[in-house]
Amino acid sequence: MTAHPTAIPSEERELVLTRLFDAPREKVYRAWTDPELLKQWFVPKPWTIAEAETDVRPSGASRIVMRDPDGNDYPNEGVYLEVVENERLVFTDAYTAGWHPTEKPFFTGIITFEDEGGRTRYTARARHWRVEDKKAHEEMGFHEGWGQCADQLAELLERI
Repeated sequence: MTAHPTAIPSEERELVLTRLFDAPREKVYRAWTDPELLKQWFVPKPWTIAEAETDVRPSGASRIVMRDPDGNDYPNEGVYLEVVENERLVFTDAYTAGWHPTEKPFFTGIITFEDEGGRTRYTARARHWRVEDKKAHEEMGFHEGWGQCADQLAELLERI
């Protein structure tokens, strides 16, 4: 993985992370969509993923349970809004399976995988419902946490 100029948020409620991976986008996409691979990189260590379920299709459900070092679980459910294999994933926590609204939607994720001569420009955008949510996500360590996850993803891509 190599550093890449930071992508510019398209609006005030968006956080963005960009990386250039030394792997084809098919591999990067697979790491995002295969539950067993997601478990290996999707949260900053020492946190882990206790469960991962992905139904990667528009309206398909997603369930990821993050576990902190003390053993507390944090379930995250959502649905995929758009899926373009090896190019783009869009998902939200605003709904769960069957289009059931959640109590407090937080953000919509837009993940793109662009081919750059066999390497992949990876861009993760988190679009929040409210400016306050964006600020809270930033203060929770969006750039540090998602950056560490991108580093862990790069390590995984070398092994698969």
